[in-house]
Amino acid sequence: MSDTDTEATVPAPVPKTTVSITVDGKPHEANPGQLVIDACEDAGVFVPRFCHHPRMAPVGMCRQCLVEVQGPRGPMMVVSCMTVVSADQAVLTDTPTVKKAQEGVLEFLLANHPLDCPVCDKGGECPLQDQAFSHGPGESRYVEAKRNYEKPIPISDLVFLDRERCILCDRCTRFAKEVAGDPLIHFTSRGNDTQVQTFPGDPFSSYFSGNTVQICPVGALTAKPYRFKARPWDLDQTRSTCTTCAVGCQTVVQSSRDELLRYQGHDDDDVNWGWLCDKGRFGFESPNSDQRLTDPLVVAHGSLSTTTWNAALDAATKLIKKAIADGGPTKLAVIGGARLANEDATAWARLAKRVIGTPHVDAQLGDGLPVELLGLPRASITEACSASTLVLLGPDLKEELPVLYLRIRDAAEKRTIRLIEISPTQTGLSKYAYTSIRSAPGEQAGAVRQLLIDEAEQLAKGQVVVVAGRSNLAESPTFTMDALATLQAGVTGLKVLPALRRGNIVGAIQAGLTPGDGGRDTAGILRDAAAGHIGCLVLLGADPLSDFPDYELARQGLAGAGSIIAIDTFLTSSSAMATVVLPAAGYGERAGSTTNIEGRVLPLTQKVNPKGVSRPDWMIARDLSDRLGGDLGIESLDDAHDLYMALVAALAPSSMPLSNSSSLPPTRGGYDLRLVVGHNLYDEGVALRTSPSLSELSRGAHARLHPIDAGRLGAINGTRVRITARSGRTLTIPVFADDAVPQGLVAVAANQRDQISDLIDIHAVTNDVKVDLA
Repeated sequence: MSDTDTEATVPAPVPKTTVSITVDGKPHEANPGQLVIDACEDAGVFVPRFCHHPRMAPVGMCRQCLVEVQGPRGPMMVVSCMTVVSADQAVLTDTPTVKKAQEGVLEFLLANHPLDCPVCDKGGECPLQDQAFSHGPGESRYVEAKRNYEKPIPISDLVFLDRERCILCDRCTRFAKEVAGDPLIHFTSRGNDTQVQTFPGDPFSSYFSGNTVQICPVGALTAKPYRFKARPWDLDQTRSTCTTCAVGCQTVVQSSRDELLRYQGHDDDDVNWGWLCDKGRFGFESPNSDQRLTDPLVVAHGSLSTTTWNAALDAATKLIKKAIADGGPTKLAVIGGARLANEDATAWARLAKRVIGTPHVDAQLGDGLPVELLGLPRASITEACSASTLVLLGPDLKEELPVLYLRIRDAAEKRTIRLIEISPTQTGLSKYAYTSIRSAPGEQAGAVRQLLIDEAEQLAKGQVVVVAGRSNLAESPTFTMDALATLQAGVTGLKVLPALRRGNIVGAIQAGLTPGDGGRDTAGILRDAAAGHIGCLVLLGADPLSDFPDYELARQGLAGAGSIIAIDTFLTSSSAMATVVLPAAGYGERAGSTTNIEGRVLPLTQKVNPKGVSRPDWMIARDLSDRLGGDLGIESLDDAHDLYMALVAALAPSSMPLSNSSSLPPTRGGYDLRLVVGHNLYDEGVALRTSPSLSELSRGAHARLHPIDAGRLGAINGTRVRITARSGRTLTIPVFADDAVPQGLVAVAANQRDQISDLIDIHAVTNDVKVDLA
């Protein structure tokens, strides 16, 4: 063998992808660009800190993380949260110089700190308290009187501020500006008078204010719903998943004495990054409500009365058997299921379709999109936030999927994606969009066709992800699906992230709570019920009178059903019309799993006992199946979980393109304004109504018009107007001028105290209205 042959067999050197450093004399391989403080933590060495947070840009405010770095001129003191690792760097964290510096910083921070740990909510989980013991001097040389402020002051309906405790770490203000995009709190004054404050007359009314309480390293910010409720050592906790919407935020559920007391965000790289919206964070009050259903109810002598489980199940079984005897299995229908865990949904789908035999099952209450959406190639949240182009063809994510909004806002703000938005009105993401297109209801497909021409170069650059959901409850979902089909046909390799809002709607659909062959959706079920064709209607955690877009059809359907069986956690306006009401276990009271918009199966953990004698929904389905003489094949939660996972494994993305119906919106005639109806985060849903801290946050129904349209009416902000639908039904509510609403549209939020659903016709492709001064 020649020398040349020998040399040819020597492999090429592999480029090094890490940076070699030493931490307190021990070698460590750090990631390029990593901060020294994070590299030390990876090496197993904790460097004290207050201002540093891994999800926010470093600012070096507190100076607690001082370390020494060996340089060519000897050791140098650096702020480790602002210093990037470099090759052959030697980091020292425990030298006398470092210890003296860290003790000095802590002594300075404590100079004006009130030291009121026994009455502070943060006591027992306070980084300042912990690090004062672990890295502090032991005693202070400051003997002067500490400064005093009024304490505490409410800076919002949910958050209190104790300025004496604040150490000016800038965490809360950075979160509000950088993460939430709501810069409503900031430093005011200068020098010794510097403090965190809201702007005059402008409270900290952010949907994400509770995150500042969680990341505050002292007790300066406290949450009104949790204040003085417990100490950390009183709490028992477990990991779970928030089901307030369908994002699937990872949470830590904490309880004491068999009562839910706090939800905290858990940092999950793939989903929520530790953030929660305030509705999800403070919703722990709802399961504890004294309005909870705790016992089965059956109509006796004209009203619902408490009874036993055996009596209630027997009564429900008789109603089901009577409906079947009167006209076969199709005389029974099931509405709902998105409140349920995957295992519950699986049990109820098998009960409805296999044991009873009805195809009339639907978990979407007329506010979603056809199930074909879930068969398209699916994007994860991370893929959506790292795509070359992200197209938002759906609702205002800040209102309906708040933490997804935070993730996409972060990507758009940092220019890692090009965001293209197609929506009827401006949304929370409009100001971050590369292109923001306003399309009137019914005109989405045309907007997409123009987009394919105008942005052909951008759409061809790399991965394109579309976030697809229902932007308007007052129009047919066909228009959104047509727009999605047009986009799919024009973009190669398109992936979809469904923007369906209901808690476990994806899991319910995958479990089979969808119309079978010849089955009706919710609108069809209610229409049949109104006509007297449904002998028994099952409401599975559903409240059509509040949640279905067409109130009149919901009212007629519930009134026309032969009988109603409701399985729920609260007695709602719909379940109050039932013949039998069965109490279901609520959030934190039953185990299982939920599936988020990505299709990710996430855990639900039982933390407390169910209220009263309420039961998990799967157990109720099994008991009814036994009484009906059927066999669900489910004897335990594990059985139900295995069946659900088998269903998920059998699912595969469809290779068939979506079809385009080419629907055209009707002309407006004398009804000159087209209605746009979406959800606000704070509505009149049962979760908010039964959470004392959240119940007053909904603004009530109000109309928003473009200033020119409002001026044409002669209306000023707060003027009451009468909205008239083609049906002749009217609604009188206040109006506000808002240039976020294009001319020719009127925007109203759903599920508020005055229901816009009174005016919506679910069967109309669009809903046009007249607006006059009341």
